[in-house]
Amino acid sequence: MIPFERAWPYDIIMGDLYVSSCPFCQADNVLLPIKPAELPEIHDGTKRLLVFPCCHNKVTVIDADADYLLTNRVLRQKIR
Repeated sequence: MIPFERAWPYDIIMGDLYVSSCPFCQADNVLLPIKPAELPEIHDGTKRLLVFPCCHNKVTVIDADADYLLTNRVLRQKIR
């Protein structure tokens, strides 16, 4: 089971990866410095450092699927 608190949703718009909001500073529509062509490599096991351009916080992306990036850090609180 994917640890949901370490996953963040993304969208591909016109060949670029976006998140609707930054998990750290809550900036809207953040363009990520990852290209969609890199997602299969990440899914196959290549780790990728992701620096959010809005606030310069860093996470390591350890997996990706069609909707979410899985990171090494907790990005959201568990809902109880």
